[in-house]
Amino acid sequence: MIKILTSLKLTITTGLILTIAFIIYFLTLGNNIDIYFWQFLFRYIHVLAGTMWIGLLWYFNFVQIPNMPKIPDDQKPAIGKVIAPAALWYFRWGAMFTLISGLLLAHLNGYLLSALQLGISSGSSRDLAIGIGMWMAIIMFINVWFVIWPNQKKALGIVEVDADIKARSARTAMLFSRTNTLLSIPMLFAMVSAQNIWA
Repeated sequence: MIKILTSLKLTITTGLILTIAFIIYFLTLGNNIDIYFWQFLFRYIHVLAGTMWIGLLWYFNFVQIPNMPKIPDDQKPAIGKVIAPAALWYFRWGAMFTLISGLLLAHLNGYLLSALQLGISSGSSRDLAIGIGMWMAIIMFINVWFVIWPNQKKALGIVEVDADIKARSARTAMLFSRTNTLLSIPMLFAMVSAQNIWA
């Protein structure tokens, strides 16, 4: 067991094997691979990817950004050259898989277009709620890929720029990351409420 837990690759592989075992067991109970199975599977993927995305968003905003001024200058390169680029890779791809799986889930559940239209065509308060959450998530995704990441590349020195641009890029990335943190709170409320309190 210790060998599994001391290797991230083995830990993730073991987690996937256990998940597949649950799926196989589910199927042996007489359940079918039907629309309900695919809805469940994409909801699971959506939650898994969303946990990665929002977890890292909150790590940056609750842990890394507030504590950077406390780190001695000679230790900051470890964050900027090693930890932040790795975290940003998972952050970006967590956002991508969250968005794709969410759109597929909405399609499988039959409310994609109505939700994107904010429930106008269906008159459904559930579609309005989840639509608001979807649009917030889409804005957050655009911020990640087209504002935060390009500016972080400059701020971290992945792309060489002069000191003024580097400082402006760091500030822009931080402000858009904070925007996503702000949006994540009502976005999660909209998503969860659509499943529980709206008709």
